[in-house]
Amino acid sequence: MNHLLRVPILASRAFSSSARQLRNKVPEAQKIFQADNGLPVHIKGGTGDMLLYWATMTLTLTGTCYSLYWLLCASMPKKKA
Repeated sequence: MNHLLRVPILASRAFSSSARQLRNKVPEAQKIFQADNGLPVHIKGGTGDMLLYWATMTLTLTGTCYSLYWLLCASMPKKKA
């Protein structure tokens, strides 16, 4: 029963203002992404963004082709033997 009495104390510690403050990184990111350097937005973030973009495009195209293949297979009648 004692552990139930400690819950309000633990909750107040978790949400107290003495927790470390995080620095706002949004203005730095805005400067990078709003720079007029002729690059598309999906490349401005660096190598990680480029890899994520290409992985997404590859999976999308592969899935589309796979779906079209099975749609074509389903639309063709099977020969009766």
